[in-house]
Amino acid sequence: MARLLIVGPQGSGKGTQGIRIAEAYGIPAISTGDMFRAAVASGSDLGNQVTEIMQSGNLVPDELTSAVVRDRLTQADAAQGFLLDGYPRNVGQVADLDAFLAGRGEQLDAVIELVVPREESIERLTLRAAEQGRADDTEEAIANRLAIYERETAPILDVYRERGIAVEIDGVGTLDEITDRLIAALEGRGLSRSTAA
Repeated sequence: MARLLIVGPQGSGKGTQGIRIAEAYGIPAISTGDMFRAAVASGSDLGNQVTEIMQSGNLVPDELTSAVVRDRLTQADAAQGFLLDGYPRNVGQVADLDAFLAGRGEQLDAVIELVVPREESIERLTLRAAEQGRADDTEEAIANRLAIYERETAPILDVYRERGIAVEIDGVGTLDEITDRLIAALEGRGLSRSTAA
């Protein structure tokens, strides 16, 4: 059982690595970005709200995000653990998540920080926008999201470092090299992989 959070700037590869780690540990990867993109695709009221926010390069408000994540964490597949990607992304959301998990007698086991230089993030995001035609990956939106990450999300790592559960991983290299570093770091913290994986 592992309750994990993966953190890194946009373009750090946390979505890809999150899925790989979740598969290795037999837990669901829960990405707020994916949940919001699914809402947008569905054309629901939530989706329409999210569309306007995302197109401007801004982040979905805390209350909305926390509600969506709490709902997802109560689903059966998350009972034996989970990997969160994109939440919590600020200190207020850390408190929301702490309160929710404490209510279930749980806490995070490890917080993975993928460290990638800013220039590398911008290069990867620009390439992704060209390959996938993602409208939310304009140059202005990318710069805005990286600035928000540096201002709002980076400080949550201080909270987790103080708790002794933050694990810093070099996010530059091949996919397999980075995955191997992640798994070695988690195993070093006593988190064994799923035997079903």
